[in-house]
Amino acid sequence: MSTPEHAERFAPRPPVDLSLAPHAAPVDDVAPEQVGGIGPTGRPRRHTPEPPGVLQHGPAKILAVCNQKGGVGKTTSTINLGAALAEYGRRVLLVDFDPQGALSVGLGIHPHQLDQTIYNVIMERDCGVRDVIRNTGVDDMDLLPSNIDLSAAEIQLVSEVGREHTLVRTLRPVIDHYDYVLVDCQPSLGLLTVNALAAADGVLIPLECEFFSLRGVALLIDTIEKVKERLNPKLEITGILATMYDHRTLHSREVMARVVEAFGDIVFDTVINRTVRFPETTVAGEPITRWAPRSAGAQAYRALAREVIAR
Repeated sequence: MSTPEHAERFAPRPPVDLSLAPHAAPVDDVAPEQVGGIGPTGRPRRHTPEPPGVLQHGPAKILAVCNQKGGVGKTTSTINLGAALAEYGRRVLLVDFDPQGALSVGLGIHPHQLDQTIYNVIMERDCGVRDVIRNTGVDDMDLLPSNIDLSAAEIQLVSEVGREHTLVRTLRPVIDHYDYVLVDCQPSLGLLTVNALAAADGVLIPLECEFFSLRGVALLIDTIEKVKERLNPKLEITGILATMYDHRTLHSREVMARVVEAFGDIVFDTVINRTVRFPETTVAGEPITRWAPRSAGAQAYRALAREVIAR
């Protein structure tokens, strides 16, 4: 049942004046490794201009943040990319599509204390998606939370007709309200991940700069191609994001060289370095753009947001 709070959240809002955004970073504020010269990818750093403001919101572009290997930075990237997009005046919905509920935890929400989650929207006809979406501490960024209940959905959906399109049906009522929907996928290639890929316009693949992570990408891309062929012809790979990069180690540099050699321009110029700031933000329940707005990590995700908007 809708409440005044829900009505207010989904009411039209005026365009955002980016010049007044408290933490919005101009291009000059981007970390030196992101602009000009040769970057960590081994390519010349391309200048990505400040994105223009938006006159109206929607329909949303849906991006699945996906990698079947755990611990590669999917949740961290979903939160911080969403916050950076919101700084640039985009209205963003984060979808926690992992039964572990890490995305919800990373935004200061305790999943086990939630009465309703995305599971209820999927499995109960009388539960609307607008009633479950929650505000976050970031203006223009909302959350569709999850908890362990979602693990049951993967089993319950097996016998359903059109089970691969459950998520896209769930999101349809709010697509016109947002500019971007970022879906944080679980670390597997099961039915929930296939749902995310079937709903998505693009896939953002966080890739840890180590060889075990690199080996699994071929399997993921094979799955993406099958989903595109059989379920979602519009699906494309938006980009591969190198995470946990440490320029001091030969191993990181070798993995980076192999990724760029294999995937070329699909690899984002933005690279996310290892930093203690990211674990701190998880404890704080805030994106790094708010917790440490002038840090290199925050600036990197702003640079990534510019690349995502440009693509």
